[in-house]
Amino acid sequence: MSTDGGGVTALVCAKGCPLDCKYCINPKSKPFGSAVNLTPGQLYEKVKIDSLYYIATGGGVTFGGGEPLLHTGFISGFKKIIPEEWKIYAESSLFISEENVYEAAGIIDHFYIDIKDADPGIYRSYTGRDNAAVMRNLKILLEQAGTDKITVRVPLIPGYNTDEDRKNTVEKLKKIGITDFDLFSYKIPIKGEKA
Repeated sequence: MSTDGGGVTALVCAKGCPLDCKYCINPKSKPFGSAVNLTPGQLYEKVKIDSLYYIATGGGVTFGGGEPLLHTGFISGFKKIIPEEWKIYAESSLFISEENVYEAAGIIDHFYIDIKDADPGIYRSYTGRDNAAVMRNLKILLEQAGTDKITVRVPLIPGYNTDEDRKNTVEKLKKIGITDFDLFSYKIPIKGEKA
């Protein structure tokens, strides 16, 4: 996944993820610990060099991961000290507590939600977890943030779901109010090839 958000953005990767996705693109961010611990102020000092670009292009900072919304307190503290013109984006699986969903809804300008697949069996097969909390949290986020602040990613994952599965997921999500989708396919390297 590349840096997302409008304009020029800085990608900040959080440590820790509760999922065990088979084709994780950032496995070094999965375990908690062994991270560089920064305060919101220290992060601001690192990313402010591009402030003019963020402001001129409608960009800012994208929090990715791992699962960045496990750290909503940190993001909230960061938002309080940055220029108001900066935007805050988040890439999330929404496999977080309801409390974090409510807090994130008030501080994130746009969400990129990686839903994988709405089918519980496919989701469990790919992530090792149940998706009931994710679907519940997506409904809460819709109510709190509104549909215009949410883009939902629905990938085609070779060996895990099909085009028909993806169509079914999109239809389910449309029924709850999602209108902006990012449909794409995972490119899985053949054994021996570089990704």
